Amino acid sequence: MDIPIIYEDNHLLVVEKPVNIPVQEDRSQDKDLLSLLKQDIKIRYQKPGNVYLGLVHRLDRPVGGVMVFAKTSKAASRLSDMVRRRVFEKSYLAIVRGRPAKAEGRLTDYLVKNRQKNIVYVTQSNHKEAKKAVLDYRVIGTKNDLSLVQIQLHTGRSHQIRVQFANIGCPLYGDQKYGQHVNQPGEQIALWSSAIAFQHPTKKDTRKFTSTPPNVYPWHLWPHLWS
Repeated sequence: MDIPIIYEDNHLLVVEKPVNIPVQEDRSQDKDLLSLLKQDIKIRYQKPGNVYLGLVHRLDRPVGGVMVFAKTSKAASRLSDMVRRRVFEKSYLAIVRGRPAKAEGRLTDYLVKNRQKNIVYVTQSNHKEAKKAVLDYRVIGTKNDLSLVQIQLHTGRSHQIRVQFANIGCPLYGDQKYGQHVNQPGEQIALWSSAIAFQHPTKKDTRKFTSTPPNVYPWHLWPHLWS
């Protein structure tokens, strides 16, 4: 599988995750991104034995875009700490059905996950398993009853973007789990990890890495994304 490498040094591996591949091994037993990257490093650098590659953050299986992996345990620890302290910036592009009532704003919800069904629900703040979910968004444009939205994620809850936009009546294009009433089977979910920014774990300077969605429908309704 062709996995574009965006950046690599002794501590970091930044790649563009292909759509419809799990980040790590799951019950499907399909090839996963983490294992494929470890195998690639083993071959490219002719490494004997096991290859270390730390998983710092995740993307849902159908979602593509930029991700960083840690090549050392020190880098993994420091990057994971940045995620916990919410200084690891994560930006997304999404195409949603309809148009949010406000052109820009903040969505704050409390989410609970049904692990047996792998479905996340919006719940009350006093639910014993509720986790707070926060994101900021801005509508970039609207065409054909679809809206292109830029998202700054402040918490990394499971299915967070998908659930929060479905909750305001704007499910993501192609999302079969949270928008099955408006999406058709076979449509690819329009959610893309477009940028991440963080302090380099050893050099301490701020690094930003970006990725652009594929030039296919419905993304191509906004050609400025590739200009």
